[in-house]
Amino acid sequence: MNDFNLSFTPLLPLPLFAVLGICALIVVGLGFYARRRGTFLRAVGFALLLLALADPAIVREDREPLKDVVAIVVDRSGSQTIGERPQQTEKAKAALEKSLDALGHVDVRVIESGRTDADSDGTQLFSALNTGLADVPAERVGGVFMITDGVVHDIPKDVEALGIKAPLHALITGHEGERDRRIELLDAPRFGIVGKDQTIELRVDDTGSKGEPVVLHVRRDGNPIANVTAHPGERIRIPVRIEHGGQNVVEIEVDALPDELTAINNKAVLSIDGVRDKLKVLLVSGEPHQGERMWRNLLKSDANVELVHFTILRPPEKQDGTPINELSLIAFPTADLFGRKITDFDLIIFDRYSNQSVLPTIYLDNIVRYVRDGGALLFAAGPDFARPEGLFYSPLGRIAPARPDGSLTEHAFRAVVTSDGAKHPVTRGLAGADQNPPAWSQWFRQVNADVARGTSVLSGADGKPLLVLSREGKGRVALLLTDQMWLWARGFEGGGPHLDLSRRLAHWLMKEPDLEEEALRATVEGHDLVIERQSLKDQVPPVKVTAPSGKQETVTLSPAEPGLSRARVKTDEIGLYRLTDGQLSVLANVGPENPREFQEVVSTPDKLKPLAEATGGTVRRIATDATGDIALPRLVAMRESPVYGGPDYAAIKRTGTSEVKGVGVAPLAIGFLGLLFLLASLLGTWAVEGRRNAGLRKG
Repeated sequence: MNDFNLSFTPLLPLPLFAVLGICALIVVGLGFYARRRGTFLRAVGFALLLLALADPAIVREDREPLKDVVAIVVDRSGSQTIGERPQQTEKAKAALEKSLDALGHVDVRVIESGRTDADSDGTQLFSALNTGLADVPAERVGGVFMITDGVVHDIPKDVEALGIKAPLHALITGHEGERDRRIELLDAPRFGIVGKDQTIELRVDDTGSKGEPVVLHVRRDGNPIANVTAHPGERIRIPVRIEHGGQNVVEIEVDALPDELTAINNKAVLSIDGVRDKLKVLLVSGEPHQGERMWRNLLKSDANVELVHFTILRPPEKQDGTPINELSLIAFPTADLFGRKITDFDLIIFDRYSNQSVLPTIYLDNIVRYVRDGGALLFAAGPDFARPEGLFYSPLGRIAPARPDGSLTEHAFRAVVTSDGAKHPVTRGLAGADQNPPAWSQWFRQVNADVARGTSVLSGADGKPLLVLSREGKGRVALLLTDQMWLWARGFEGGGPHLDLSRRLAHWLMKEPDLEEEALRATVEGHDLVIERQSLKDQVPPVKVTAPSGKQETVTLSPAEPGLSRARVKTDEIGLYRLTDGQLSVLANVGPENPREFQEVVSTPDKLKPLAEATGGTVRRIATDATGDIALPRLVAMRESPVYGGPDYAAIKRTGTSEVKGVGVAPLAIGFLGLLFLLASLLGTWAVEGRRNAGLRKG
């Protein structure tokens, strides 16, 4: 195909060329005004001269027509895997490719969306279209066909935002009359105070519902906590108690219908991070000593701790003549602290306290019950613990994790992390523990005792237990068999990790999830599930992983560091995974907690219809029934038109674009032809002027 065009390439700058043209006009104009003969020929001569300076040329372009680019965007998102939709999609794709090839002069681009991005935020067909046509000029695009269920989440607001001037045709999979029941979260809290309720607001949407009530099953960390009856469309409020710090995984599930599309959106999952408001700690000090303020300063330095501190210096029956103005102005509130309000405390610490009869037996029994019901108790023992008046020989001895043998060690020694302590989160990785001897200062006094229950994580002189941790009922007890930790706090001989150890100890007592000595954890890194087993045992059992679809896999964990074993599992599904080793269980959610892709799965032509019709395209269902059979419109090619489709056909636009393969230039004012015209003009002018002059001489 050849195209011919006239082009000009002035030999002079345009301003100078314009000046010459104006001068020529003035000369010619004066000639006509004076009615001088030959003016017309002079005008022709000037015109030919200016034309020569403009350098006109005929340009011949050899063009090759380009194929019209037609995109087929195939929706491979999660909702397209439901029911008969995969079969419909494959049939429509194959039929479209065949029909477009039959039209001829068409470059078909197949763009698949959603296959490699399982956790994208919904169906992103237009983003995929823009990426797939990034190398194609907009004028070459002859049409776009989208094979989708119609639930698209990145629809442009208008044709200008679409960026192409070609018809958009949407072929909708699925079938009429689809039904689906789903849970829509309206208000889902992300954080909650431990021990308090958080309210989750939701609604059950049921397309085609007749108003029948539904039952919602509520679970926290895999354990059932409530069943709630509600009606579809009703706003439902469900209170959930935040039981512990860290993630509290809440599942809300509604029974599936026999004829609904999918049950994957019948469940809503959310993680609520439990945080403690104020940690309320009761510190009871007995005999004054140099380390007494260490515990107080440690607890007061944490803004999240509300500390109640009492120092009991003597029993009430003691009469030593102390002046009245030096006595306490208030009585020790034993009834409040160890009776009515004992459950308000997250932790109770006895620091070198001996059984001085200040606390009657009934209150010590209350402390035992408090611990067994889930409380936390720390003994920071001094020499009195080894004597008959020590707390071990009170009712608290029933929960003490070690029995004193009545002797003391009073010479220099260094605390050492035991083999179990190297695995325990409270003492694992303490700064200086990896050296021999440990890189911290010596202590000089220890209460000698034998472990009765629990785990010794620090040992002292002669390998005897120094720090013993145990569980008692639902609560926890720690026994520190020395009153010398203050030497670390004061920096004696370089000090030691007293802050790290004390904080870990307090948080373990208050059941911080990260400090559990026996724990199964699962975290999500991209599409990988990282499984971690914390244990004091030498061997850990394999973990059974159950995918959202019910598919099961057994995973063997490998030792990673003392007390920790890990494994990494590739996942190919999004949703809630359940993990268990037979004793411990944990939940982990891969991808968005409630994927946007599955929040709305009923196929619809309504979402794409406004945009498609604005481009002149069409939107139509392709299913003939619910079996997977389809019927496509016939495809035709049209020149530019406001409408590219009808009830039984869909059209692409013939763009008429071409590519220049060669260029030929033929100058008009330079060469023989230009010289001939210029010479003819000069000769004509000379002849006319010559005859005029001859006439004047004769006259």
